[in-house]
Amino acid sequence: MMPELEFVCEIRAAVAAPVEVGRTPAGLRRIVQIVEGSFEGTLLRGTILPGGADWQILRGDGVVDLHAHYVLNTDDGVLIQVRNRGFRHGPEEVLRRINEGRRVDPSEYYFRTTPVLEAPAGRYEWLNRNIFVATAEREPARVIVRVFRVR
Repeated sequence: MMPELEFVCEIRAAVAAPVEVGRTPAGLRRIVQIVEGSFEGTLLRGTILPGGADWQILRGDGVVDLHAHYVLNTDDGVLIQVRNRGFRHGPEEVLRRINEGRRVDPSEYYFRTTPVLEAPAGRYEWLNRNIFVATAEREPARVIVRVFRVR
């Protein structure tokens, strides 16, 4: 049986400028703080709590290895923890434009993630029992993530 994807929500997260931690054997480490944001879809909607961040490693092969951790606050007051791991890569010239803060068409680069959502018992506990994948795009001051449930 071939899996199907069901749209869950679109996350729009405002982000701060990257803070470079420094070069390590794994690559250049940096942190991108998640300032605020919102999410909306047919199955859930609300805001992003401030305080999350994306811990990144810029690898030697040009791939950005992403490890984001943040909290969604649904419009009915339920907190959902998100741990989102993914990769962004593309042609060197395209990545340079992204790093310069320019708008780049998302079809020019690869940006995919695998969010893990953790919710308390109740209305959203179905999030704990499903696998999710996402497409993403980087804008100058925000990240847009479109989350899909694998069915």
